[in-house]
Amino acid sequence: MRNIISLISITIFLSLSAFAGKIASIPEASGISYCNKSHTLVIANDEGSFYEISPDGTIIKQYKLGKYDLEGVVCEEKRFVFAIEKGALLEVNRKTLKSKKLKIKDSRGDNLKFSKKAGIEGITKIDDLYYISLQTKKAKDSLLLVLKMEKNYLKVVKRIKQRIADSSGMQYYKKRLYIVSDKKDKLYIYNLKKGKIEKKIKLPKFAQEGVTFDNSGNIYFADDNGAIMKYKMDRFGL
Repeated sequence: MRNIISLISITIFLSLSAFAGKIASIPEASGISYCNKSHTLVIANDEGSFYEISPDGTIIKQYKLGKYDLEGVVCEEKRFVFAIEKGALLEVNRKTLKSKKLKIKDSRGDNLKFSKKAGIEGITKIDDLYYISLQTKKAKDSLLLVLKMEKNYLKVVKRIKQRIADSSGMQYYKKRLYIVSDKKDKLYIYNLKKGKIEKKIKLPKFAQEGVTFDNSGNIYFADDNGAIMKYKMDRFGL
């Protein structure tokens, strides 16, 4: 009988761990990215700080970069690249933590206007190009900007209408864009080659501001209410 009870307890524990949930408390977490080499996660927050944590949620590093409204981050081997809400990226050396702010210039000559209600909300990197999403209330106004990093600025090389309202965070993973929308509590799988949404996945209700994946079958979300959420990808049929 005791063996049966123990087996049931283990089964319940494994089932719950597959669904996981909150692993860390990070104030105003607004973006997240998995670092392949160090097997860590870097989190941006709205008050200009970043946190580096382990996959179990242990805080390894915390650093204040300045008075920036950071809305997303890309982890690279030697640097972090943060998205600043009002139209710029911040390049940060991982070793020295020295930073460089790069503004965005539109190659078409248009004046891009970034603001609190129409600013950068998400960022990811594909090959040598950065993709940023802009905050929009309506799907018809949605916009991704594709940026090429020059020495002292970022050049817009392409615009994409992805038709997702409030695209608050995104990650390129296995040849697809995974985009979260806090407004809809959904995860969208977007095919860039076909230019269309392939799948919509309902998420638990929280303030999704970022998404990333590790190499062990886990998906992570940055929650603007102050948390990092971790789930097995199976939880969402991924």
